[in-house]
Amino acid sequence: MIQILTIHQREEWRKIIGRSLNHDFYHTWYYHSLDRSGEPVLFVYEYDGDFIAFPFVQRNTNLSGTHLASVYGYVGPVSNKKFVDLKPAALDGFREEFLSFLGSYGIKSASSRLHPFMDQSLLIEKLEGTVVDGKSVVIDLSVSIEEQRKNYRRNLWGDIKKMRRKGYYLKESSTDAAIQTFISVYWENMKRISADKAYYFDEQYFFDFMKSEDFDARLVFVIAGDETICASLITITNGVIQGYLIGTSGRYLSESPAKLLVDQVSVMGRELGLKYYNLGGGLNFQEDQLFQWKSGFSRLCFNCNKWTSNSYKNLGV
Repeated sequence: MIQILTIHQREEWRKIIGRSLNHDFYHTWYYHSLDRSGEPVLFVYEYDGDFIAFPFVQRNTNLSGTHLASVYGYVGPVSNKKFVDLKPAALDGFREEFLSFLGSYGIKSASSRLHPFMDQSLLIEKLEGTVVDGKSVVIDLSVSIEEQRKNYRRNLWGDIKKMRRKGYYLKESSTDAAIQTFISVYWENMKRISADKAYYFDEQYFFDFMKSEDFDARLVFVIAGDETICASLITITNGVIQGYLIGTSGRYLSESPAKLLVDQVSVMGRELGLKYYNLGGGLNFQEDQLFQWKSGFSRLCFNCNKWTSNSYKNLGV
């Protein structure tokens, strides 16, 4: 049996995701409700008491028809079991029903950024297409903070200690004023680096994001005197803390206060009893300058891939 849930079916969407063995905030109804690029849908396949759910955003263009893509972030399919524990008939049935769905709805292509903490490869292999390989840098919070810092890239811990001696510190706040401060720092950062328009969220987006009942969202700031010099929107879901968005004041770029922020957020994660701190990867799955900066904190990396089907006809439908 299959269901195609829309964003108007909040409780049904929340119930399915709530039943999953593991999920991230990227899978939630609330996060999809914030997306304005198309119409969110949740494809749900059920077999013998088990289910597989795959969220997408449906986007229509006049030139090339209807396409499915994942929301911004790490998504991919979820289930009430590990995919390796599902019956072969369930995996085969999912493939047949999903490809039938693509064909019957006239979907020209489908793509999803997969989740580094969920082994989705067994299911994705059932769907022909291309997979772009990438890596996400992860800090293991189960080791001591001393061991973590011992493995920092050369000079990183020295830079952090220098900022601490100057009195820079981490502050958490989620007031309306704090949200407005984050917006200012984040927007300044995006303009300075000429970021893609996909990263330019409007002001209301941030206020709505912080109101979520589906996941834990927080704002953290690096403070120098009475000035906010770096800010990050972080999320906490199922034992994982993630830096969703981050920005640094241009006046303090040379000091890179984000180094202090990452270090102190890892301390926060331990205090909350979390398992991992996901720093993410480089732009477009590249081991670029951003990836190299992140990997200065940890040599631990998880696979972070993107699956793409160029056309449903190529998938055997």
